[in-house]
Amino acid sequence: MDDRAEWVVLVDDRDRIAGTAPKLEAHLRGWRHRALSVILRDSRGRLLLQRRARGKYHSGGLWTNACCSHPRPGETVERAAARRLFEELGIRCALLPLCVTAYRAEVGGGMVEDEVVHLFAGLYEGALHPDPAEVEGFVWMTPEEVQAAVARDPESYSVWFRTYLQRLWPELTSDSCWTRLAA
Repeated sequence: MDDRAEWVVLVDDRDRIAGTAPKLEAHLRGWRHRALSVILRDSRGRLLLQRRARGKYHSGGLWTNACCSHPRPGETVERAAARRLFEELGIRCALLPLCVTAYRAEVGGGMVEDEVVHLFAGLYEGALHPDPAEVEGFVWMTPEEVQAAVARDPESYSVWFRTYLQRLWPELTSDSCWTRLAA
């Protein structure tokens, strides 16, 4: 994906559309925009983490949740989540909307993430086929292993993933969330 050609949907605090902007400009100016994140779990309860490719325009080389991106103007967040899951990891699976959250943080290189994030959950078993321009590596970890790893070395994880752990961890790891997907 050519980040210079991508556009994002600008939103207000209530996730109402306020316009569109080039993705890189929105991050350089710290404009609030819509985003998505996908949390994947397998049948053993492990979560999939990906290591972002070092060549990414920000947060390269950091570990994060399975997939994170932005819907394009005119694209639903559900469709964008499925599209990016396939583009980044080469997989398809059913996704369940979990919640919407927001955060603002500096992510290096003079860029600011000010995002209203739609979080999705998915169950996945099978091979991954990551795009090396997007994903440098991946690992399946139990929720307890994730918490311990982030506590040991928080700077190796994306700021948004650390935010999810601080604010939403019980919801993201509760069996009730994943039971709804398996039904």
